[in-house]
Amino acid sequence: MHEKSPLLKASLRDRVGSRYSERYRKQGKLPAVVYGHKLDPVAIAIDAKDSLSHFHKGEKVFRIEIPGGKGDDMVLLKDVQFDYLGNNIVHADFARVTLDERIHTKVRVTLIGEAIGMKQAGAILMHPATEIEVECKVRDIPDHIEVSITDLDMGQTITADKVKLPIPDMKLVTDPHAVVAQIVLGVELKIAEETTVAADGTEPEVITAKKAEGEEGAAAAKPGAAPAKGAPPAKGAAPAAKGAAPAPGAKPAPGAKK
Repeated sequence: MHEKSPLLKASLRDRVGSRYSERYRKQGKLPAVVYGHKLDPVAIAIDAKDSLSHFHKGEKVFRIEIPGGKGDDMVLLKDVQFDYLGNNIVHADFARVTLDERIHTKVRVTLIGEAIGMKQAGAILMHPATEIEVECKVRDIPDHIEVSITDLDMGQTITADKVKLPIPDMKLVTDPHAVVAQIVLGVELKIAEETTVAADGTEPEVITAKKAEGEEGAAAAKPGAAPAKGAPPAKGAAPAAKGAAPAPGAKPAPGAKK
């Protein structure tokens, strides 16, 4: 499958480091490194536009032409590094491989068909795991794996172990319980989100008219609190102490001794 993999022409990088890598990028090159098979790592630079177009198509296996090498090297794209914004690829790692070598790699999952569960009002198709990791020979690495969702109904789930692998000796490495596709109601999704928010133990304070009245009553019930102007004394309240001096400017009660 990969005997005619894309060819990337590389030049050797005589200096490494972030400052020099930036210079290569300004020249339209993508800094990279090739390693593996008990050989020394080689710092290279490849055409950025050409290589990134293959990366975005999902290509993983390449032939690299390195100056001074013995023909083309078959390599597997192992990793890419992004800039600090996470938007642009700024570096690539390639591992030397052979076509019959068994490796672990991630493969994109493509959902095909129209699920019967999507005919219900409010239905939402979830696709949590967009890739699955498999073990297979380099020559057998697929560009993607198709998963039919035609029979997927409301509340049903397709997990990784239900995905049909295209090659008999291909093995699933991803957690078999990883959810690849699922149909849920929008209401259920909203409840799940609210439950997640409430799980931190924070409850919003609800202010109501009754609560305000209760707070006023509580304030009036505080020991030593004076009754409101014109309000009768509270039931069972103790009378003023005998002989207590009236407040300054207050008129004496009728019949009271001066």
